[in-house]
Amino acid sequence: MELYFLGTGSGVPSKERNVSSLVLRLLEERGTTWVFDCGEATQHQILKTNIRPRRIEKIFITHLHGDHLYGLPGLLSSRSFQGGETPVTVYGPKGIKEYIEVSLRISGTRLKYPLHILEIEEGILFEDDDFQVEAVRLLHGLDSYGYFIKEKDKLGELLPDMLKELGIQPGPLYQKIKQQDKTVLDDGTTIYRAEVTGPPKRGRRLAILGDTRFLSKLKEPLYGFDLLVHEGTFASNEEAMAHDYFHSTVEQAATLAKESHVGQLLLTHISSRYHGDGIRQLEEEAKKIFPNTIIAYDFYQHPLIKIKEEF
Repeated sequence: MELYFLGTGSGVPSKERNVSSLVLRLLEERGTTWVFDCGEATQHQILKTNIRPRRIEKIFITHLHGDHLYGLPGLLSSRSFQGGETPVTVYGPKGIKEYIEVSLRISGTRLKYPLHILEIEEGILFEDDDFQVEAVRLLHGLDSYGYFIKEKDKLGELLPDMLKELGIQPGPLYQKIKQQDKTVLDDGTTIYRAEVTGPPKRGRRLAILGDTRFLSKLKEPLYGFDLLVHEGTFASNEEAMAHDYFHSTVEQAATLAKESHVGQLLLTHISSRYHGDGIRQLEEEAKKIFPNTIIAYDFYQHPLIKIKEEF
């Protein structure tokens, strides 16, 4: 599981930062990638990476402002031209379906793969044996959502010493025991998996939030997450401006991370007014409150491998 930032700027592209787009690579977990927001020129950014559009399985749009959305029709179209055949599901606020369908119809674009468009509200959007994705409403100038991605807990490891005490030597039978709740041996003995495995391995949890004002109510649902991706549009001394434009300062984002006891904070959606030493100053402001903070930049890659301990 790895995050790959394609665009980390806000509002309009700059020489240093493209507008919002983030890829969650799940190549080991499910052989696919998920895209979060798709600002203008997202497909151009992809060309500079080893990301394969045909592997895109899901696209999550946080809100319908152009800097999070204008690249979507082009990416969907190019994926078809490049041989993508597997289905894609797009999730987004009300209006996303009309936007996509009108864009494709007016441009005469016909996709060669099934496209499913789901307009969302708060709640569980997707769940299978491996992952759950939940949408959480934020506070912005129009409907904006955050996405909570939770990996399901994994089975604990087999305890070979315990199995040997039961007279079961290493071999194919070990795998069989792990694959089912109970196994009946040739002599009639029943082995219950729960009794010969260690504690479950907690799945990783991360939150990718769209544009929002500071929301202290998020600290409970975010509690103990491994990673929080939060906007940091403005410097700490620009709180009034952040409020007026329905955004957050880096200090507010760091405060939420601290109060939520998350493992790490990645800041994105940085205003083009900050660059060079200004970016370092933003990061220092955040780290004073939450030391484990990184300001992401375009093409920054961040593996999510460390599991935060339960409290």
